[in-house]
Amino acid sequence: MKNIKNVLFYIGVTGGFTALMFWIVSKGKTLEIGRSVVSKSSNDTLFGQFFTSLIHNLEHPLAILLLQIITIIIVARFFGWIFRKIGQPSVIGEIIAGIFLGPSVVGMYFPEYSGMLFPIESLGNLQFLSQIGLILFMFVVGMELDLKVLKNRANEAIVISHASIVIPFTLGIGLAYFVYYRFAPVGVPFLSFALFMGIAMSITAFPVLARIVQERGIHKTKLGAIVITCAAADDITAWCILAAVIAIVKAGSFASSMYIISLALLYVLLMLFVVKPFLKKIGDLYATRENLSKPVVAIFLVTLIISSYITEIIGIHALFGAFMTGAIMPDITKIRKIIIEKVEDVALILLLPLFFVFTGLRTEIGLINDAYLWQITGLIILVAVVGKFFGSALAAKFVGQNWRDSLTIGALMNTRGLMELIVLNIGLDLKVLTPEVFTMMVIMALVTTFMTGPAIDLIDFVFNRKVGIIPKAIIDNSKFKILISFGTNEKGKSLLRLANSFVRKQKENSNVTVLHLSLSDEVHSYNLKDYEKETFEPILAEATILNQEVTPIFKSTIDIESDIADIATGGEFDLVLVGLGKSIFEGSLLGKVLGFTTRIINPERLLDKFTGKEGLFENSPFDDKTRLLISKSKMPIGILVDKELTEIENVFVPIFGIEDAFLIDYAQKLIYNNDSKITVLEINDQVKNNFIIENAIITLENTYQNAISIIAEEEMKAGFLAKQDLMMISLESWKKLVDSQSIWLSTVPSVLIVKP
Repeated sequence: MKNIKNVLFYIGVTGGFTALMFWIVSKGKTLEIGRSVVSKSSNDTLFGQFFTSLIHNLEHPLAILLLQIITIIIVARFFGWIFRKIGQPSVIGEIIAGIFLGPSVVGMYFPEYSGMLFPIESLGNLQFLSQIGLILFMFVVGMELDLKVLKNRANEAIVISHASIVIPFTLGIGLAYFVYYRFAPVGVPFLSFALFMGIAMSITAFPVLARIVQERGIHKTKLGAIVITCAAADDITAWCILAAVIAIVKAGSFASSMYIISLALLYVLLMLFVVKPFLKKIGDLYATRENLSKPVVAIFLVTLIISSYITEIIGIHALFGAFMTGAIMPDITKIRKIIIEKVEDVALILLLPLFFVFTGLRTEIGLINDAYLWQITGLIILVAVVGKFFGSALAAKFVGQNWRDSLTIGALMNTRGLMELIVLNIGLDLKVLTPEVFTMMVIMALVTTFMTGPAIDLIDFVFNRKVGIIPKAIIDNSKFKILISFGTNEKGKSLLRLANSFVRKQKENSNVTVLHLSLSDEVHSYNLKDYEKETFEPILAEATILNQEVTPIFKSTIDIESDIADIATGGEFDLVLVGLGKSIFEGSLLGKVLGFTTRIINPERLLDKFTGKEGLFENSPFDDKTRLLISKSKMPIGILVDKELTEIENVFVPIFGIEDAFLIDYAQKLIYNNDSKITVLEINDQVKNNFIIENAIITLENTYQNAISIIAEEEMKAGFLAKQDLMMISLESWKKLVDSQSIWLSTVPSVLIVKP
């Protein structure tokens, strides 16, 4: 009765007031008489009016900006993904994406589309948004610096770092002397041009370097500690020098810049001795996530904005203020982690790609249109590499490093990445660099960043250094070895319980290694140790409960699936256990459309389709990461579909054919080590018809009384699966089970899908 009353009230109110509005509007029409109201042309059709309105909406500045952002994010992520797959930092791909969307490619071959997407009048909005992204990014860069390492390793690091600045800076000024007359903008003093060439040669991309160190697993070594410290010192020194250079360029001479430099020094002192203690006090009061409320976050962000504003007004650029604010943030890991989580995704995913494209729109490869200009570009690259690479290497050798480590330090310090683009854009905005020189320097930034990985590989090859994260004791071990790769703690504990069930009574003849891989852009150098400790703590606690000795391995990576497969192969593991993720593309129309789109743009998925591997997964609930891991892995792999697996007493093993014979070996391990009860399901008399399987089961029946039994499919009673803890099935049989749309799928317990 109440529902009927609600419906009647709803109809009465909405219907009555709708009629009242219609009556008021119709009466209001009479008020237009004598007021020269202009109406839409009666000659226009309704569709014509709609089409005109639609075109007007498409040309609105906000619509253009939103279309630009959509296009930029998609293209930047795609190019970033491609370069990650070839072992390069994604930042190179994103820079290339910017050049691709600019006049060098799209603008050259599709000028009308480029003009529609990036009209000149829209570039101002793009620039301001990209500057906001840079401010947030430099704030994060400042927070990534671990200033404690400078105190602990200051001596060697300062020598190497400052040598890696002063040598390329000097060479850059020398280069400026030879190219000033031909390439410097008219009216720009030599000092301004030379200083910008020097600072552009001496910059190092700390974020890219830190991630390369993590990805190569050398962050725990003495070499990794030294190079991170050098990069941190280099970053601080270079940005201070850049602030001074900007002041000199804006003032016109060193003498007249002293006012700006004096204000800058006053600003730095204010930040160090007034703002930093204030922020530290806030950090000490709100050191946990629960207490870090929005007003507290607002204090940090307002400090960032005020700092950036002050440095912009002083004349040393807002980015220096952002970097300085990040560097003086409270040295509390939780505080930095929370702030970075709030800022980084918006900065890196949404706003920073706008800067890459804005840089790409300013980069015209077509300007380098003759052999002489390409020779000058080559000379710039040569000077940059000699100054930074060999300057850092010689300094490292002087302070006592061996040649292998010295050259590695040089290769890492030579990477320039995004930081170089920031310097170049500032130079172009100040009209110190011409578009020609800007383009040459962008090419230099790309080349020096791209060569870092191959250069380190070459150095390792020449000096016969094998950098691996797998302990040599595991590689040389002839025991039964299990590798567990986990993402979340809960999955890790379930996988550990499963692994323990395979080896519990054979600990002397077995080894269990637990591996956690994290994408390198999700782990920061300042909290790397804390992150590793937090990740493994629950797993090691579970191992203690199980009395299971484990070997933990942690690594940052740009390609999780490939690294798991490589580590499994390199360590010659007998079984790899992973948890099943859930595909984001399943369960909705939009998800299926996005999933289809992903298959089109993912070359690996297309290759799997042509080679037939994709057929294994067409109807299976495997996420993309699991698909790729299965296709890449050469070792036996088990995928756990976890339904709160705690005990493994009753195990159900369906046998679909002779290819499932290997499952009996795993069943035997569970019987011996875990006292599990195995129930083998015989489908279409596959056990009776296969001598190998039948003989293996008879042997187990004779060896372990009442530990294994065989049933036919028609003998499965209601509630049978509910009593099972685990179903162990081969990948091929899982495919058959899914294709048959068996009713088992709705009632199965936890499932271990094994690929031999």
